[in-house]
Amino acid sequence: MNRRGLAVLVLGVWLGAVGWLVRRQYFRPESQLLAASALNVPPGATFYSVSLNGEQIGFASNTIDTVPDGIDVRDILEIYVPVLGSVQRIHAQTKATLSRTLSLKAFEAAIQGDATRFVATGQVIEDSLLAIEIETESGRDSLRIPLSRPIVLPAYLPMRLTFGPGLQVGDSHTITIYDPLLFQERLIEIAVTGDSTFILPDSAVFDSTALRWRPISWDTLHAWRLEQRSGNLETVTWVDDLGRTVSSRSPIGLEISRSVYELAYENFRLSERDPSATQTDIISQTAIASNVSLVPDEVSQLKIVIEGVSLEGFDLEGGRQRLHGDTLIISREESADLDADRLLPNLSRALHRFVQPEPLIQSDDTRIEALARQIVGRRRNARRAAERINRWVHDELSKQVTVGVPSAVQVLESRRGDCNEHTVLFVALARAAGLPARTAAGLVYLDGNFYYHAWPEVYLRGWVAFDPTFGQTPADAAHIRFTIGGLARQVELIRLIGRVSLNVLEVRS
Repeated sequence: MNRRGLAVLVLGVWLGAVGWLVRRQYFRPESQLLAASALNVPPGATFYSVSLNGEQIGFASNTIDTVPDGIDVRDILEIYVPVLGSVQRIHAQTKATLSRTLSLKAFEAAIQGDATRFVATGQVIEDSLLAIEIETESGRDSLRIPLSRPIVLPAYLPMRLTFGPGLQVGDSHTITIYDPLLFQERLIEIAVTGDSTFILPDSAVFDSTALRWRPISWDTLHAWRLEQRSGNLETVTWVDDLGRTVSSRSPIGLEISRSVYELAYENFRLSERDPSATQTDIISQTAIASNVSLVPDEVSQLKIVIEGVSLEGFDLEGGRQRLHGDTLIISREESADLDADRLLPNLSRALHRFVQPEPLIQSDDTRIEALARQIVGRRRNARRAAERINRWVHDELSKQVTVGVPSAVQVLESRRGDCNEHTVLFVALARAAGLPARTAAGLVYLDGNFYYHAWPEVYLRGWVAFDPTFGQTPADAAHIRFTIGGLARQVELIRLIGRVSLNVLEVRS
């Protein structure tokens, strides 16, 4: 069953709270001041409770140790996400060695789910190269990224601003970062929009009657309000005078709040993780009610009005989708659209990047290549190849909610997963066969609601949507594409949660 809401939550937490993505930032003239000020970064540990709509679902910590030539930072996040009557555990950890100017020297980041494991390690070599090794349960990938300027971890940007230019209400900063999941630079805009005083628990005592820890003393803390904008995605975080997070809230209702160890960790561990007692289910919470009832397989055209969010930055136009203002028309491809004249492999220069391997889409892996040859056989017709790959992935993968960063080789070995796993394996197999393929994500109709979902698109006469999760060739018109690209691109879907509304105007079968 679909778990796009869960995937977006995991990625949003991972990007915003743990800071495991590697990014780069321009050095500023105040770098010497930053180097001197960073010597004042105090060692210590900070603890946080993680809540979803007021209910604690996990905990986090940040630990700083000073070393002679910089600082070591460790972030830990553990959350238990309620989904479809079960609780999925996610453990994420980042270890980073930073220079005196708080730029990255080395890191190790890991995310562990109930059924998957992802580890990335990186090292800056002579300030000119970032070497990254990505490890999953099924193998390794490596990246070599040339550097023209120092890089930092985004979770520590507030600390860098605090010990560099300092924080003052009304100040704004534009920072160029490098995102290795997007493989491109992009801008982050940070504005200091206010300051306030927080009252936080300072210590706790165990209550033997309630069998829980409770606060017994409080402390006041000055904090700055930072509004961060990247593309069309906005987050708000409060940080103290040392650049450490005090409170942060995401658009999906996830909140991280500073506390003491006993309240953040011990009370959560004492609580029972009974799925039936959990009030919030991620899939249900992120569902968008439909104003009409649909029979998905029979929907050939859908006309809808999208309201509640800005549509800027989304991939709503092109291929099967036509956008007129806030009205979107989706037309399922006709049989003639699938009858491509192209033979495999596709050698078009314009489509070259869509047949190349990527990290986690290992289309050049010998196991992927061998399976693609087995599925496609001697058929060189692009349509027949796509249909056979779609059918194989649908039939061979068990439908199961999983947590983690999907890898095509890992999915091939486990033979299970949800829409992310189905899509990443389809794309890898298609590319191995010489068929241009890419990932699309957005909303799909199911049982009265629209849910977050991912599916592949392949290039025949044009881009055509397939859905190996539901076994549709091509996918029905109740698939509403908002983004094209991998998980990092899909972070934009966070903007929809709790805000977007859909009004179906017309349905054709």
